[in-house]
Amino acid sequence: MTIDEILNSGGTAAQIIAALKEKTISVPMWGGRRGLVMEFDPTKHPVMNKAKYPDIVNDDGVEYVTRITCDMQRLATKRMTELVCGIPVRRVYKPENDRQKEIAGYMEKIYERNRIDSVNIERCNMLFAGCEVMTLWYAVEQSNSLYGFQSKLKFRCRNFSPMLGDDLYPLFDEYGDLIALSVGYTRKSGRKIVQYFDTYTAAKHIKWSTTNGDWEEVENEDITLGKIPAVYAFRPTPIWEDTSRIVFEIEWALSRNGNYLRKNSKPVFVVFADEQINYGDEQDENREFRSIMQYPKGSTAQYITWAQAVENLKFYVTELRQSFFTQLQLPDWSYESMKASPMSGESRKQLFIDAQLKVRDESGRLLEFFDRESNVVKAFLKVALGSSYEADIDALPVKNEITAYTITDEKDTITNLTTANGGKPLISHRESIEMYGHSTDVDKTMQEIAEEEAASAFGPTL
Repeated sequence: MTIDEILNSGGTAAQIIAALKEKTISVPMWGGRRGLVMEFDPTKHPVMNKAKYPDIVNDDGVEYVTRITCDMQRLATKRMTELVCGIPVRRVYKPENDRQKEIAGYMEKIYERNRIDSVNIERCNMLFAGCEVMTLWYAVEQSNSLYGFQSKLKFRCRNFSPMLGDDLYPLFDEYGDLIALSVGYTRKSGRKIVQYFDTYTAAKHIKWSTTNGDWEEVENEDITLGKIPAVYAFRPTPIWEDTSRIVFEIEWALSRNGNYLRKNSKPVFVVFADEQINYGDEQDENREFRSIMQYPKGSTAQYITWAQAVENLKFYVTELRQSFFTQLQLPDWSYESMKASPMSGESRKQLFIDAQLKVRDESGRLLEFFDRESNVVKAFLKVALGSSYEADIDALPVKNEITAYTITDEKDTITNLTTANGGKPLISHRESIEMYGHSTDVDKTMQEIAEEEAASAFGPTL
């Protein structure tokens, strides 16, 4: 069924919305007892479940058991995002004439004004954890010159994700092309909770709401871009994949060990004697200024502490943690891990080989997502600049590039580039003074250096 057949089927609003909610892709659920949030949020891990791991109730009250959580799923999400966006995603333009070069500058201004680097970080976190993300681009009527030309429109973008409480519904045709993109969300209107459902196609934007109880259409406007003004990406599993059981086992091991520590780490005063010894009549330190104890001759008394085998626990947790990062191809670059293994700069670079391959694996869907977004920005630019620019906007090649984050040595880079260009300087004298940053007046500094060199050249040699 095509999108036009769905929208013009003659059914009720509820029936049309039900048809638009049909998903042909399999994406994990975020909320609920079986959702990804149960793994992502450490407060919802099994060790925090009092039904599975209850506190101890006795005659003296409640004895709270130790509950240690490890926020490693969130860490894996952030680490993958850092690997992808640590070096900002770059757009490479190859203009073929001056008009296209001008358009490339306009596009970069639009990205810059929308703080696209921050937007990329936010939506990568949403994609790697929630498995779905949608970015909606829209225009607001407001005269401005923010993008290098006088425009009556101001361009904005907004992210939607199940992590924010949004429900995303992409609709694909039989060839796998996206023909409609819908988002469901709730908002508070006074004391009422109102549901909304927006659908975007290449020609229409339709909004339904439950303001009056049942679903009803509240907006129906034409889209003049010629394409859906939004981009969508999904993945079949979260970035931590099937490693949550490893994290849960680490939490159980640490929590149970915490209970043993609390019980057995208190020193015990033991008396070795053949006769019965009375104890327990001592007053607290506020009532007695000294304590006197008397035991039979030949008795011995000493404090005994619990000698716990901590090495086994440490080995177990360390191996589980290493298994977590190894399976996910993510580097464990925490301060503790890095300082424990003294390595040269070149050796540290080798740590990122596996991570770079991981970024390469993940970059396919991301590059497709970013390329579609470039086409959406182009479509908005056509509307803002007019028909005289359309041909050059369509013809301008734009390629998005993802560079995996890695440790780089600037000295090695400069040496390699200098060797490649035959030993010629890479920057000017002025640029080197500016980059050094200690001069408040670069021109004055250069003049003084020139005067000193001239005086040294013509002065007497000592």
